[in-house]
Amino acid sequence: MPSNNLKEIDDLIKIISKFPGLGPKSAKRIVLKLMNNREELIKPLVNTLAKIYKNVVRCKICGNLKLTDSNCTCSKNTYDQICVVENIADMWVIESTGIFKGNYHILGGTLPALESKKNDGLLISTLIDRVKKNSVKEVILATSATIEGQTTAHYIQDSLKDTKVKISKLAQGLPVGGEIEFLDDGTLFSAFKNRGPVIND
Repeated sequence: MPSNNLKEIDDLIKIISKFPGLGPKSAKRIVLKLMNNREELIKPLVNTLAKIYKNVVRCKICGNLKLTDSNCTCSKNTYDQICVVENIADMWVIESTGIFKGNYHILGGTLPALESKKNDGLLISTLIDRVKKNSVKEVILATSATIEGQTTAHYIQDSLKDTKVKISKLAQGLPVGGEIEFLDDGTLFSAFKNRGPVIND
């Protein structure tokens, strides 16, 4: 059934509906809100997105966001701990609790459960380099309690076995199958406080 919307509006709805947690109905409501508030919402949104597109990129070493013309925090900070997470949303959740004050390493995803040797696109090799070059004392594996998250954690553990770094992982309070991004502050606080060492097989 053809749409009565303009093509430009349909295109915008399709783009917004791809956002996490949003479908076509939610996307339509957002588009209508934008159209009814052109000066207050659309104009500043367009300007801000243009600035982000031009000036903000992911660091190729730690995976965090940084300005294109400046060094990332991972290049100038001295740190004893690195917390390894799957994505930036996980880092933001952990930061909001205030439980961890060290440095982060954002992998950019997880390994497929049945293909643990394929890590294309994940920043695992740069994690190993950071551990070696910065004399890191502890790596905290804060991957999700999903099969993919645990597969990734095991792969990293194996990749770091020749270093002297202490490897720990989040403990009680982290439910099986749970994703870091959706945990409440109390659960995440407990998981960090009760993290335990990873024992090599």
